[in-house]
Amino acid sequence: MSTTDPGGPRRTDADWMDAAAALGVRGAPQSRPNPAVGAIIVRDGRVIGRGFTQAGGRPHAEAMALAQAGEAARGATLYVTLEPCAHASARGPDCAGLAARAALARVVIGCTDPDPRTAGSGIAALRTAGIDTALLPTPAALASLRGYLMRAAQGRPYTTLKLAMSLDGRIALPDGTSRWITGHEARAHGHLERARADAILVGGATLRADAPKLDVRLPGLEARSPARWALTRGAAPDGWQAVADIAAPHAFGDAQFLLVEGGGGAAATFLAADRVDRLLLYRAPIVIGAGRPCIGDIGLASLDAAHGRWRLTDHRRLGSDTLDVYERTR
Repeated sequence: MSTTDPGGPRRTDADWMDAAAALGVRGAPQSRPNPAVGAIIVRDGRVIGRGFTQAGGRPHAEAMALAQAGEAARGATLYVTLEPCAHASARGPDCAGLAARAALARVVIGCTDPDPRTAGSGIAALRTAGIDTALLPTPAALASLRGYLMRAAQGRPYTTLKLAMSLDGRIALPDGTSRWITGHEARAHGHLERARADAILVGGATLRADAPKLDVRLPGLEARSPARWALTRGAAPDGWQAVADIAAPHAFGDAQFLLVEGGGGAAATFLAADRVDRLLLYRAPIVIGAGRPCIGDIGLASLDAAHGRWRLTDHRRLGSDTLDVYERTR
């Protein structure tokens, strides 16, 4: 398979890397415990092979792209978001070795692999094989791997906090009624976010009051419903996992992407512990007045401490609602 853009602008290395990143995110979260890597092989401005990490972690992205390119890979350039693995595995060949045997001319890599089994040895193997190898950490490449990189750096998943609220910051009426604050389009977007998460978490009070399903109800994506967790010191019902302490080692297993959906107590717990990396704020054009706040006390001592922590990365209309996406500034 090949693609090209006759007469179009010449693509740069950064353009191809960003394309590999867009391909890689298609593998998340099913690639767990492996990272969701994207790979594109380019020859004379044409894509001759592409791949992304498959469910369960195999085949790797590079292996798929090289198999698709075949003999045409000789002398071509591989763009891959993560350093090709260089360690032996019973599950499949090492990708650095595959790339070397394919006689590629260049390999452009978006990020070194923090896994100590590779961690630079993949790049070294490629250079030893005489392949021109370069690092190009574009923002898109790093963002596509943020769950894997967060787990490697801090031992926890990349965490998104979702809040669906009224204009005055309420998530429910005083009696707890919350269906539905936002409209169909915003709820559909929320289900898409669920499909991109390994696990979804709510507070114990929300679980007991609402008995939420937390599944994905988008046609064709039902099988991507994430694992269901509850922030509680008590027992969790069948099909759920209890999380008592979000700071405990291995509290979230090998999950790379966690979605926190509420309520206000769970949101406050994650914010107070500085465990939120991304905020999804859905706002409906309604005013509730007396009702339940979207966030509880997070122990903020001064307004100065609240500034400079969040960066707006997206704003869009979803039907009559709006969505603002913020990322934590670290």
